[in-house]
Amino acid sequence: MTMATDQLTRCAWCGEDPVYRAYHDDEWGVPLHDERSLFEQLCLEGQQAGLSWITVLKKRDHYRKRFHQFNIECVARMPDRSIEARLRDSGLIRNRLKLYAIRKNAQAVLNLYERGYTLNTFLWDFVDGKPVDNHFRAQSEVPANTTKSDAMSRALKRSGFCFVGTTICYALMQATGLVNDHLVSCYRHDRRTTH
Repeated sequence: MTMATDQLTRCAWCGEDPVYRAYHDDEWGVPLHDERSLFEQLCLEGQQAGLSWITVLKKRDHYRKRFHQFNIECVARMPDRSIEARLRDSGLIRNRLKLYAIRKNAQAVLNLYERGYTLNTFLWDFVDGKPVDNHFRAQSEVPANTTKSDAMSRALKRSGFCFVGTTICYALMQATGLVNDHLVSCYRHDRRTTH
């Protein structure tokens, strides 16, 4: 990390950890439209439930390796024995419901396709296709959920997704740039699509 980037004002939640800072600086809040990447983020947000995001972030590469780089079709076809084997993998969060949820969510995405949606259009419809640009000055102002994340959660559950409660959905919205929750003091608040 250079002296220049080290001195930038960031959202306080990313702290000093270089992995967390890189995620904050390069990914969090950048509008995301790629199907595979959206599916990955949705699944990983569900893996976070009850844990810190840094725990999941540090395991992300291993999740990619063990879940076919989050290729939706490949994950949807994973047999039970493959998921059971992953329950013994210390590089993953070994929670049966969470690991089976990844396959279930892949199958739910394929069902969206059959109904004429993409995951991209389905998720971005909740913000009318345009990021919600918030102007929070303190972390205490940032909500854990909103009426939009409530609606997204209900719609995803109706469509067969799991581990998609409203708080998880709002974290997904923040991470994928559906909402801009970088604090106004953060250098990334007005620079989400470029570095």
